[in-house]
Amino acid sequence: MDALLAAAEAWLAQDPDAETRGELQTLIASRDEADLRDRFGQRLQFGTAGLRGELGAGPNRMNRVLVAQAAAGIGNFLNRTWLERPSVVIGFDGRVNSDIFARDSAEILAASGIEVYLFDAMCATPMLAFAVKQLQASAGIMVTASHNPPRDNGYKVYLGGDNGGSQIVSPTDAEIAEDIAKVAATQTFDDLPKSQDITLIGAELTERYLAQATALLGEPANLRPLKIVYTAMHGVGWAIANPLFQRAGLGELIPVESQIEPDGRFPTVAFPNPEEPGALDLSFETASKVGADLIIANDPDADRLAVAIPDATSANGWRKLTGDEVGLILGEELARAAHEAGRTGNLATSIVSSSALGKVAAHYGLGYRQTLTGFKWVSKVPDLIFGFEEALGYCVDCAHVPDKDGLSAALVFAALATRLRAEGQTIAGLLEQLGERYGFYATGQISIRVTDLNVISSTMHRFRTNPPVEICGSVALLTDLALGSAEVGPTDGLRFDLADGRRVIVRPSGTEPKLKCYLQAIGSSAQVAAEALDSLETAMREVLSA
Repeated sequence: MDALLAAAEAWLAQDPDAETRGELQTLIASRDEADLRDRFGQRLQFGTAGLRGELGAGPNRMNRVLVAQAAAGIGNFLNRTWLERPSVVIGFDGRVNSDIFARDSAEILAASGIEVYLFDAMCATPMLAFAVKQLQASAGIMVTASHNPPRDNGYKVYLGGDNGGSQIVSPTDAEIAEDIAKVAATQTFDDLPKSQDITLIGAELTERYLAQATALLGEPANLRPLKIVYTAMHGVGWAIANPLFQRAGLGELIPVESQIEPDGRFPTVAFPNPEEPGALDLSFETASKVGADLIIANDPDADRLAVAIPDATSANGWRKLTGDEVGLILGEELARAAHEAGRTGNLATSIVSSSALGKVAAHYGLGYRQTLTGFKWVSKVPDLIFGFEEALGYCVDCAHVPDKDGLSAALVFAALATRLRAEGQTIAGLLEQLGERYGFYATGQISIRVTDLNVISSTMHRFRTNPPVEICGSVALLTDLALGSAEVGPTDGLRFDLADGRRVIVRPSGTEPKLKCYLQAIGSSAQVAAEALDSLETAMREVLSA
């Protein structure tokens, strides 16, 4: 206890934030050993996803001291590894303290001699990735926790040069983590020099992004716009999405008014993630009131896209497409366009996403790659025409945005839906056509949120040491993804291939305290595939609960 109190007192002495200082003073006074141990017994680990965690005082929370240490460590890494004077672009979303963390980082990096470009207002994550490429920066930092719970924040890092402007991968993360640890061990917040020598950016980069995204559609088709309901999920997407759609001739978006302005409290949703049950309920209500043709949703930092289409058989009149369905539709559209233009290249998915995209690639004579989970891997596929992952992430213009981009993907999807309507077709009809051509793929996910991370590690250990021989009455062949393969590197995951063609992948989430189970079934019709998926989900829930 004495060591914990000493660590807390040392942290308190350098914390510049009144709220976290007060929080920590209360903990010290109450001698709350459990809470102090949680905050000071370990440290938020910097990895390929950067930093992500709950706001609060201490090294195991997101706060100004921890972020300052991260910025200084990144600065030391860049100054050590870059041959010329390095540069960094910094963006931030609408979460609590995102703007403060961004400003602290900018001042610390500027003082280390790095050229710093700071967005003058909150921005979408795809805008940060776009700016890194446009400004040919050495690195990029985005302060966001994407779709995590309201009390979280985070810190994503991109690297230019040979990394292509995409998110960092190993061993870069370990090198930066070592630099951060050295700063934390030797310098306090007040010790770190700060400078105001910062270049503010925003309007010009936004104009460039709008022009580039609109150019993806080619010549305007001058078709009657659809009625499209849009939600920003209390995030930053509206400020870009609405002008983007208007410029492209797709009309004025109809906002879900209560969710359109950035609000880090996320008052209308339990989790600000379009994947979560109930997250789109207000979108369904709005769409039904106005007689909409389509629903488009971005997550709070607008790098993910969710889509819903009218469905008379559904109780609320709408059907939310899966990430794999949206990926198939976008993949078909972009592969067809590339084929017609005589372009060669690759389509790519993460290993947990639907393998239907491989059929699309073969149909159009394109390459197909599978990668580890995360767009830091998908975006690195050479000659990438289109890449996606089932968690609502799509890359439709990797040459300019080497990351998932829920804004440009929404534009391409809406333009396709508009064209289909003009031809007397629908998105639902297109999915049926693609099923007839490639086979009907049904995919789903079981997601188990935990408070104790040991539950995840013990479950993974149990599956490795005592795997099920059969799943859903079919022999299950186990592949331990931790061993890697010739095409894909090692990752903590287990794949079960069933004798009847179904597939199960179990892995821990890389960004949230969840165990995820990804399911895939293929059938001769949508109904056959759905029934095969349902029985597989039932069986896996029994296996997991055991």
